[in-house]
Amino acid sequence: MVTGELKSQIDRIWDSFWSGGISNPLEVIEQITFLLFIKRLDELQTLAENKAARLGEPIERRIFPDGVDEKGRPYADYRWSRFKHFAPAEMYEVVKDHVFPFLGTVGGEGTTYESHMAGARFTIPTPALLAKAVDGLDAVPMVDRDTKGDVYEYMLAKIATAGQNGQFRTARHIIELMVAMTDPKPGDVICDPACGTGGFLVAASEYVRAKYPEALRDKVKNRQFHEQMFNGFDFDNTMLRIGSMNMLLHGVEQPDIRYKDSLAQDHAGEEEAYSLILANPPFAGSLDYENTAKDLQQIVKTKKTELLFLALFIKLLRPGGRAAVIVPDGVLFGSTKAHKELRRILVEDQKLDGVVSLPSGAFKPYSGVSTAVLLFTKTNSGGTDDVWFYDLTADGYSLDDKRTPLLAEDKLALNAPAGALSDEEHAKNNLPDALARWQQRDGDERDRPRTAQSFCVHKDEIVANGYDLSINRYKEIEYEEVEHRDPRDIIAELQQLETEIQAGLRELEDML
Repeated sequence: MVTGELKSQIDRIWDSFWSGGISNPLEVIEQITFLLFIKRLDELQTLAENKAARLGEPIERRIFPDGVDEKGRPYADYRWSRFKHFAPAEMYEVVKDHVFPFLGTVGGEGTTYESHMAGARFTIPTPALLAKAVDGLDAVPMVDRDTKGDVYEYMLAKIATAGQNGQFRTARHIIELMVAMTDPKPGDVICDPACGTGGFLVAASEYVRAKYPEALRDKVKNRQFHEQMFNGFDFDNTMLRIGSMNMLLHGVEQPDIRYKDSLAQDHAGEEEAYSLILANPPFAGSLDYENTAKDLQQIVKTKKTELLFLALFIKLLRPGGRAAVIVPDGVLFGSTKAHKELRRILVEDQKLDGVVSLPSGAFKPYSGVSTAVLLFTKTNSGGTDDVWFYDLTADGYSLDDKRTPLLAEDKLALNAPAGALSDEEHAKNNLPDALARWQQRDGDERDRPRTAQSFCVHKDEIVANGYDLSINRYKEIEYEEVEHRDPRDIIAELQQLETEIQAGLRELEDML
C-alpha cells in the first residue's frame, strides 16, 4: 500500500502533468507508462551487463546497440541513466525524436510489450514537464516487485476519479474475493477477455505467488507462470499498454496481453484454451448481428453484450475449467429467450456452482447498477446439483459515491480471517464470511435455512422457476411478531397527545 512520503512523491508527479497541460488522467498514465518502460529497458541492459561482467562473457542480449543512430546520436544516450542528466531541452529532443521511435523497433524481452509500445505517441508538451516527470520517477524508490506494483496500482486508482474512465477498474477487494473463490493454481491458464488495466490477472498472479510459492522455484512451473498462465484481450491500445506495464511491474515477465475484439472476432485457436476465466466485461450495450462473431451467435442469438460475453466464456473454457465473472442483475432473471437459454445452458449443460449478489453501490461513483458474481464450471455434460447463493450486502466500504473505508485496514476486504470480525464489523464487511461459506458449500451450507445470508437451492427448484437465478426468488424473510393493538386505542392516544400539545402552546402564549 502506498502511504506517506511515497504517496506524496507520486501525487507531485501527477500534479506536474496537470499543471503542465495534460488533464486527461488516461493520457497521464499512458505517458508515465512509456517513461517507466524506457526506464525498465535500461534496468534490463544494466542487469545483462553486470551478469556478463561477473561471468567474463559477452552480453547475452543487448537492448541498446553500440554506435550511433542515423542522426548521429549515440544509442547510449537513449538510456534512462544517461539522458536523465541532460538539460531539459536536450532531454526532450532525445526522448521525442530518438527514444520514442526506437520503442517501436526494440526487441525488448521478446514479449508482447514491444508490440504495444510500437504505437507510442509522445504527448508531453514541454521540456520542463518532461524533466519534472523524469526527475520525479527517478526519485521514486521502486526497488522491488511489491513497491513497483503498489506504485502503479496507486496511479491506476487515479483513473477512477475521471468519471467514465473509471469503468476500466473493478474494486480491488471484489477482484481478490473472486480470485480467492476460484483458487488459481500452478498450471492454470487464466484469461480475462476484457482485461483493461489487467486487475484480475495481477490479483491472480499475486495469489499464486503467495499460496503456491513453489511455482516460482520449479523451473518448468516458473516458465509456465511467466509465459503461459496469464492471458488478456482488449481492443483499446492504451489499455493494452497499461495492462502490460501493470503485469510487468507486478513481476510477470511475458503475459499474453494482445489486441482482440472479443465479441466481433471468431475464436478459432482460442476455443477451450483456458482453465480459468476471471472477468468484469462491459455491459449495457448491444452489437449488430453482422458485427458479432458467428461462433457466439451459434450459442445464443442475441445482440446484448452481457449475454454475448457469457457465451464467450463458455466457449473459451476447457472442460473442467471454471469461471468467476461479474454480470448485471438482468442476466439473472431477464425474460427474453436469449436470457433464459443462457441460464439453461449454465444449469443443464454446465455446472453452476454459485451466485453472489453484490451491493448496488459496489461500482460507484461511476455506476449504481446492481450486479452479481456468477461462478460455474464447464463440463459440457451438466452436473449442477445445489447452487450456492450469498447475499453480500457490505464490502467494507461506504456504498455512496465516496466509497470510504468503514473499518481499519486489517479488517477490510479478505484481510480479516473468518470469525475474527464481530457482528457489528461483519455488518460492514461480508467478504471474509462469503469466502469461508463458499468453501463449505458442499458441507454445512447445505443445511442453512433460506432466511440466512447464504443458502443452497436444488437444481429442480431453479428449473421450476424458469432458471431464475436472482437470490430474492429463493430467499425467505423472517418476520418478527409484534403485539396487535386496537386502532381505537391508538387514535385515543393521538387525540390525548394533540390535547397536551395545544395546552402547552396556550401556556407558552400566556407567558409571552
